[in-house]
Amino acid sequence: MKCAIHQPQFLPWLGYLHKINNVDKFVFLDNVQFKKNEFQNRNRLLVAGAARWLTVPVSFHFGDTLMETRIAESVPWRKKIIHAVDLNYAKTPYCKEFMESFGRVIEPKWESLAELNEATVRWLMKCFDMHTETFTSSQFPELSPEPTQRLIDICRRVGADTYLSGAGGQNYLEPAEFEKAGIKLEFQQFEHPVYPQHHGSRFTVYSSRFTEEGTVFVPCLSAIDGLFNCGGGAAGRKMLKIETQ
Repeated sequence: MKCAIHQPQFLPWLGYLHKINNVDKFVFLDNVQFKKNEFQNRNRLLVAGAARWLTVPVSFHFGDTLMETRIAESVPWRKKIIHAVDLNYAKTPYCKEFMESFGRVIEPKWESLAELNEATVRWLMKCFDMHTETFTSSQFPELSPEPTQRLIDICRRVGADTYLSGAGGQNYLEPAEFEKAGIKLEFQQFEHPVYPQHHGSRFTVYSSRFTEEGTVFVPCLSAIDGLFNCGGGAAGRKMLKIETQ
């Protein structure tokens, strides 16, 4: 039984969903420290044809976990994000199908950043008809503070004999510790798809990273970009290469 573990991100990219779709159980690592200027409270979408950050304002103290990080209510960020997505993706083929449910995820006053992020991930999973069982690391008491051992502890709690790490895990994980624990360590292999992408007033089908017009395909955006351009369900998973091979 294979599991993956990752911090909950705000409207994550396709690679995050690919990881979820290729395991039996996925654990949101929600009780680790919040890191500013990463993907925990922001992500990129096409705005006026270029990649731009959409950010959730937060209130936190140094050392706060994602569970402890609160969403700042002093600015109308919900309206801004919903409007930006609606305005810039209105002409995509699947905007009408998913826009209303997107708004329903963003609008509630979530207790913490972790809860909001987990909700956006579960919404994307529902849109792509993904049924991987999910957990939160905070539901498991007495986990090791040491990064590699904490992952091993979580694998044991969910009954996993295989751990799927992101490719970046090769830079910091200790394979010998997984071997000692009897857990097979695998690293994710995800090839980002090049798909029909809406650029403002243009909608171009790509055969490479560039078109004859010189328009550049913009990769590594929030999975919303792929969803609104290519659709959800099994067909969307296949088109966007998040389907299990």
